[in-house]
Amino acid sequence: MKDQIENYINTHKDRFLNELMDMLRIPSVSADPAFSKDVEKTAAYVAEKLKEAGAENIEICATAGNPIVYADKIIDPSLPTVLVYGHYDVQPADPYELWDSPPFEPVIKNDKIYARGACDDKGQMYMHVKAFEMMMNLNALPCNVKFMIEGEEEVGSVNLGPFVKAHTERLKSDVILISDTSMLANDIPSITVGLRGLTYVEVFLTGPNRDLHSGTYGGAVANPINALTEMIASLIDPETRKIKIPGFYDDVVELSEEERALLRQIPFSVEQYQKDLDVNATRGEEGYSIIEQTSTRPTLDVNGIKGGYLGEGAKTVLPSKASAKISMRLVPNQKSERIAQLFAEYFKSLAPAGIKVEVNFHHGGEPVVVPINCIEYQAAALAYEETFGKKPIPVRAGGSIPIVALFEEVLKVKSIMMGFGLDTDAIHSPNENFGVFNYLKGISTIPYFYKHFSALKA
Repeated sequence: MKDQIENYINTHKDRFLNELMDMLRIPSVSADPAFSKDVEKTAAYVAEKLKEAGAENIEICATAGNPIVYADKIIDPSLPTVLVYGHYDVQPADPYELWDSPPFEPVIKNDKIYARGACDDKGQMYMHVKAFEMMMNLNALPCNVKFMIEGEEEVGSVNLGPFVKAHTERLKSDVILISDTSMLANDIPSITVGLRGLTYVEVFLTGPNRDLHSGTYGGAVANPINALTEMIASLIDPETRKIKIPGFYDDVVELSEEERALLRQIPFSVEQYQKDLDVNATRGEEGYSIIEQTSTRPTLDVNGIKGGYLGEGAKTVLPSKASAKISMRLVPNQKSERIAQLFAEYFKSLAPAGIKVEVNFHHGGEPVVVPINCIEYQAAALAYEETFGKKPIPVRAGGSIPIVALFEEVLKVKSIMMGFGLDTDAIHSPNENFGVFNYLKGISTIPYFYKHFSALKA
């Protein structure tokens, strides 16, 4: 099997790359309605490539938002079934001026593919399409495979939940396979066994009924931007960096000493971390390592602030309105809706006189942890061992895939997160990239998961 896989990838490598780059040229930005036609175009592209790969029952399923692409290959109903989940939508590319090359004109340089969506998640999702194609052409598929590729992951997967609940029989499977995470390094494979949850809110502050002259009214009328920054500053203790929202930590599960010891085994250099980010210090919750802060502790971050005059030159205005987008990453056993409620209550209590506050809960997701003694994890570990020549390290990721918790709740199966990206891939940032090595390594590793899962499940 190994020689067959290597030969197939070497023979078709250029085509694999060209097909991915064709998809990367389509700006499937789900957050901006201006790109809705491109989102639909990308869904059609994914469906066509699944058909070419040998999938059947292909359908571009309409939802209240962006379509979901479904396909399957049932070779024997008595065999195990793997459900592959991924997403074809991407983050906005703004600010465009910070990209070294246009975000939707993919280029390969330094053995990396540069484009919005290269790693998150078009490149990683497309690995599964090509791995499936390879297994079909090599007549080596050992199990049934289903695909569910959505177009709203970057905006909270709001319509995937209803779709999953309405199609539980169609999506029936033994495991869900996802590649939307990263590994520690190209020579240090790892499997993500935990994801933080998410609460995403937007706050709106209103002061006077119109913008005012800051000379005439300043000092007497509450300024919404001043109030907003004061309120945001009151959310986190400046010394301990703990979040000050009452009840925020009530349900947080602390790591055991054994779990903390395992995390300390992960290779990590604070100096290199700071160098990569071009910062001279880190600033996180007191008493926890950087790895713990970014993967096992809850956080609160302001993602954007708007208000007042932002054009060229000066305008002495006291604005009528100000707003901010704020995200909170959650850990077991925090619940996204409860955290949203606690945030809203506390944030409103911070408002000074003369300021009206509105808090909108955009979307959320629950944290997930996968046990490393289950056969789903063991199959993935054996797959990495075959292609990397060493056992992978189980790690927890700082990011969120909100739908994973719903999968387990509704479909009653575990999700395995076999990510092949790197933390340096600049996902969600300018110059997002995905290594050619990583892309091809994913294609070669995925078939071994099918092989070992089928054997362990038998």
